[in-house]
Amino acid sequence: MLNKHSLYFFHPKNKTMQPKIFFVLMALVLGALLPVQATINSRLSQIVSSPIVAAFISFAVGTVALFLYLVLSGSVHWQQISFRNSPWWIWTGGLLGTFFVAGITVLVPRLGVALAFGLVVAGQMAIAILFDQFGWLGTTIREISLGKITGAILLIIGVFLIRKF
Repeated sequence: MLNKHSLYFFHPKNKTMQPKIFFVLMALVLGALLPVQATINSRLSQIVSSPIVAAFISFAVGTVALFLYLVLSGSVHWQQISFRNSPWWIWTGGLLGTFFVAGITVLVPRLGVALAFGLVVAGQMAIAILFDQFGWLGTTIREISLGKITGAILLIIGVFLIRKF
């Protein structure tokens, strides 16, 4: 049953409630952007004759865009970044992103956009459920439920149907 609080996310930093619909729509838009990015990078890899060069160009353009945003907005204070007190793995997100971008650039022309992303989403869901269950890398523990397992199974069935048809 919905109540007024089920429609909102609590934002702990500023102690306010944010409408859930904004975050749901944001997640859908971000999800929709990934196949667009992969298709663009796949086409770029044909032009430059290398998925790795295409991934490099993609990250270089993104890095320049982020740098310009940071400079123009004044949103980063380098002296507040604690390199010494951070775990080593905290700095690997960009590395993992390069594997994803390069990998999906290779997969899209070979598997098609739908199957490649169906498999990606299935892989994401499987590891996300484990992260929720065990709280890996400091995430909040959210126990596995029958609904989550059913959803993951339905995703796998969906990937199978995409592959078959």
